[in-house]
Amino acid sequence: MAAYIRGNLAVEERQSPTQRVKIKETRKVVYRTSQLPMQEKLLYLFTVLICVVVACVVIWRYAQIYQMNTRIHNVEKEITRLEADNSALKEKLSKMMNPELYMKEAAKAGMIHVKDEDLVRVPVEAKSESDGIALKP
Repeated sequence: MAAYIRGNLAVEERQSPTQRVKIKETRKVVYRTSQLPMQEKLLYLFTVLICVVVACVVIWRYAQIYQMNTRIHNVEKEITRLEADNSALKEKLSKMMNPELYMKEAAKAGMIHVKDEDLVRVPVEAKSESDGIALKP
């Protein structure tokens, strides 16, 4: 009779324990390989070392370039300063080459301008006693 009732699970007949479905659980075995081989480790190590060396060389070269640029900048500043000093000295020299300035400085020192007609020329003819040489103008 139970075979004829369909549609309502509440009245459905239970299955016997012998008819139960058995599920077999399987476990998958995972084999882990050991660490990286020694050759591969060395390859990675040398690759990292080469990258570090290249980076150090690049940084060192940039430091040299920076140092050279600093020296160039300092030399250019020094050249500019020396050119300014040189132009100031040339201006001072051109002022000092003015003959009127010499006349003013001589007047300040108490010197006077002597004209040619005020000059007296004295002939010198003396004999040196030690040499026996006569001096003539």
